[in-house]
Amino acid sequence: MQKSYRRYFPVFALPTCVAFLIAFLAPFLMGIVLSFCRFTTVVDARFVGLENYLRAFGDGEFLHAFGFTALFTVVAVVTINVLAFALAYILTRGIRGTNLFRTVFFMPNLIGGIVLGYIWQLLLNGVLARIGVTITADPKYGFMGLVILMNWQMIGYMMIIYIAGIQNIPGDVMEAARIDGASRAQTLFRITIPMVMPSVTICLFLTLTNSFKLFDQNLALTAGAPGKSTEMLALNIYSTFYGRNGWEGAGQAKAVVFFLVVALISLTQLYLTRMREVEN
Repeated sequence: MQKSYRRYFPVFALPTCVAFLIAFLAPFLMGIVLSFCRFTTVVDARFVGLENYLRAFGDGEFLHAFGFTALFTVVAVVTINVLAFALAYILTRGIRGTNLFRTVFFMPNLIGGIVLGYIWQLLLNGVLARIGVTITADPKYGFMGLVILMNWQMIGYMMIIYIAGIQNIPGDVMEAARIDGASRAQTLFRITIPMVMPSVTICLFLTLTNSFKLFDQNLALTAGAPGKSTEMLALNIYSTFYGRNGWEGAGQAKAVVFFLVVALISLTQLYLTRMREVEN
């Protein structure tokens, strides 16, 4: 049987490896090379060293988008995970209609980002019309709109992961805690949360990366308005590359920086939360 696996492994692995090479690895490496070039198309690229990176970090719009994205990510990650865990905890208490609630909360995750952005733009503008403004009238409205949208879309997905983690806790551990007289709060903070740390790791990773990479929703909800004050990193890179003549190389440099920042933060988060898993 093992010989058969080894014999047919290349047959099944090769198509995937070729697709990965063509669709991801080759464009990624080409993008890194182009970040050091001035170009309008791939064939006329001319090496300029670090000029593109200097232009990128000298762009005030990029730095503002970086700060706005970082603040949004912190707020979104905290609110999504706290609310998702709270819902998961409630829906594993054996209340009636649990399956219906799980389905309803998960459904927003099935809607595309562009559609979701336009839906919430209509809803929020309808609410804000009562005070005579729109979501693009002030950056704070756009920021809160993005946070609400992201929560509505992702809470249900993260809730399902937390439910799986809670249901995976051995029943004898919970029973032992009850016999020892542990209160509900003690059980939650001393047993439930430590034992769902694998789920916390996954949920933090997904919410962190998705918040940093948010593009469709940002484009549909505010498109960066007013001005560029609600423009996030992905939208800023897109606008630089396709909307500013002669800035293609700088846009590519921004994309490389964006990748490095997201990778560094994500790997750090995985390392720290996995340490907690080992401890518990």
